[in-house]
Amino acid sequence: MRMEAITWQRLADTLADHLDGLPRTRDGGAWPRLAVDGAPAADTGALAARTAEALRVRGRTVLVVPADGFLRPASLRYEFGRRDVDSYLTGWYDTAALWREVFGPLEPGGTGRVLPDLWDPVTDRATRSPYVELPPGGVVVVHGPLLLGQWFPFDLSVHVRLSPGALARRTPEAERWTVPAFARYESETDPAAAADVLVRADDPRHPAWGGIRAES
Repeated sequence: MRMEAITWQRLADTLADHLDGLPRTRDGGAWPRLAVDGAPAADTGALAARTAEALRVRGRTVLVVPADGFLRPASLRYEFGRRDVDSYLTGWYDTAALWREVFGPLEPGGTGRVLPDLWDPVTDRATRSPYVELPPGGVVVVHGPLLLGQWFPFDLSVHVRLSPGALARRTPEAERWTVPAFARYESETDPAAAADVLVRADDPRHPAWGGIRAES
């Protein structure tokens, strides 16, 4: 894939233009869904926030949903130890809750009533956040790690990729035990191929992308 330089703002504007111009969602529902996938070191939240703001400027209602808001309780995450790679890959994130609270209400005929987060990883308690009722045409932007390969019904998916060296450098020392998990994610899920948009961000000041795949 040919990559070309792009700024984060231009990327966000391009993603917003694409979503704003969709004639319909992939499943015929009323609410487009965007994934910004990447390791924590890739700072997916920044791109999600830029894209959300670009969509709001275009008159769209947007809800940003961080995957970290759907972590399982610590007692479940750490059942096999605090640094278990298998648990991180398959047991840290409550995918069933994401389906129930975020994607289910956005299906055709759904209510559009979405829970923006469920669990606070700092306090290890339920957030008790109120539900948000999205009007038809409202966009949900989900960002965080390990989002692809879960069959989530995204209408546009972005993978922010870091090379193994960049991932290791930009991951805080206390979290470097997760680096092998992302190596497995790359080999088993191949998010670069699965995503509609691939962004390389080894140097966060100079991202590059390969465009939006034609079928998106």
